[in-house]
Amino acid sequence: MIVQRLEFDNRHEFIGAVLLRLDTLSGRARSVDTGLSQMARDWLVDETGQPRVAVVQTDGRTRVQWRATPDAPWVVVTQGHTFAGGVGFFSPRQIGPDGVLYARANRGDADGTAALYRFDAKAQQLESQPIVGVQGFDFQGRLIFDHRQRKLLGVRFTSDATDTAWIDADMKAAQARIDKRLPDTINLLDVAECNCSRWMLVTAYSDRQPEAFLAYDRETNVLMALGNSRAAIDPARMARREFVRIAARDGLSIPVHVTQPAGKGPWPMVVLVHGGPHVRGGSWRWESEPQFLASRGYLVIEPEFRGGTGYGQKHFQAGWKQWGLAMQDDVADATRWAIKERQADPSRICIAGASYGGYATLMGLIRDPDLYRCGVAWVAVTDIQMMFDLNWSDLSEDWKQFGLPVRVGDPVKDAEQFVATSPLKQAQRLKQPLLLGYGGADRRVPIAHGTRFRDAVVKTNSQVDWVVYNEEGHGWFSPENRDDWWTRVEQFLGRQIGPK
Repeated sequence: MIVQRLEFDNRHEFIGAVLLRLDTLSGRARSVDTGLSQMARDWLVDETGQPRVAVVQTDGRTRVQWRATPDAPWVVVTQGHTFAGGVGFFSPRQIGPDGVLYARANRGDADGTAALYRFDAKAQQLESQPIVGVQGFDFQGRLIFDHRQRKLLGVRFTSDATDTAWIDADMKAAQARIDKRLPDTINLLDVAECNCSRWMLVTAYSDRQPEAFLAYDRETNVLMALGNSRAAIDPARMARREFVRIAARDGLSIPVHVTQPAGKGPWPMVVLVHGGPHVRGGSWRWESEPQFLASRGYLVIEPEFRGGTGYGQKHFQAGWKQWGLAMQDDVADATRWAIKERQADPSRICIAGASYGGYATLMGLIRDPDLYRCGVAWVAVTDIQMMFDLNWSDLSEDWKQFGLPVRVGDPVKDAEQFVATSPLKQAQRLKQPLLLGYGGADRRVPIAHGTRFRDAVVKTNSQVDWVVYNEEGHGWFSPENRDDWWTRVEQFLGRQIGPK
């Protein structure tokens, strides 16, 4: 089999992957001759294990190279700014058993969403019509092949939820039989290497049901339970989760995940802001944090604010240099939407999040004190300038030099904006109760972000609870620490906005 050995420089920064051909019986491995002089950060290999696509990054530029056959010379397909989304218009995804390259690319609609295309090797360009596109969403997913017959069976994709579109008639029929047996879940079917196997793996899930795994016997139509990712969870006691879209104040469509507790609203609410921020926050599935909060009686909303990915280039690019500005407005607009819909009690709303979500929590308390009664922030960025200055963080030099100035801001050109959108420099404006948590070994957001902000905010705010887990990094991984933190969160919320 082909494996990758990841290479790092003396700063522990990832510089590329070396391909190895591993003998799984003997354990011996030998390097694969790729024919490239430079180290690639990512590879795609064909059915025979021959490298066919290489993604090379240097000095803030990304170059995608391809070769039509294992003996052909490497050809540059596309190149562009690594962090400005240019290469995102052509992102290689898979090589099919027939040797065809499939790539994700912008399809030219108003939202700039990406679809899945075939690459025409002779013309050295994508075909004009996509294979799969999902309205309002970038294509995220994979192709499912019959590797023996070398044909496409279907496409796994994520819109608001993850599902499958089958092309193969037998797989469509099997899906219909299983869906009839399991009507309360989305059921994802997987075959091994072909559509000739008697058995299928079924992954069943919903907003209330964590992933459960079953084996399906096509000959006897029998489903056999294999295991459950969280067997102790009772789906009947879990909260419903919805996906909605709201209009921000400037008209941009903002997706929002809504998790409703039992009973009838308006409820006390937690606005849970995802980290990243240049990622997709969530989807329609069982999620532990909103379910925990809903089980304690809180409505939970999770806005997919501008600057995140998965909803088109327009949505992504609208968030550039908008930390603490339009990105923050989206969170506030989602909060006001929940109030207007009479789902949220306007006098009992708390904002919470980790990493960038922690930053948005602090800025939300500062910019919109009328909305948020309290805040919970962990591993939170507290000053944008510090992201450039702290040399012991794990942010790469490429990201600091080429990514941050484009997506977040330039330390020189945007210096005044950095001051206005810095929780650290605006700490005296934060008056609400606040729970702050940090990891002592965090290299993504070093603890200096926390200690400097804590020292600044306690000068004018006596309602700050502070906790440090010395051995933790960027998030809580120890079960004991997770239990301790969420117990603190439960108690804090109970004091501030708990059900009357």
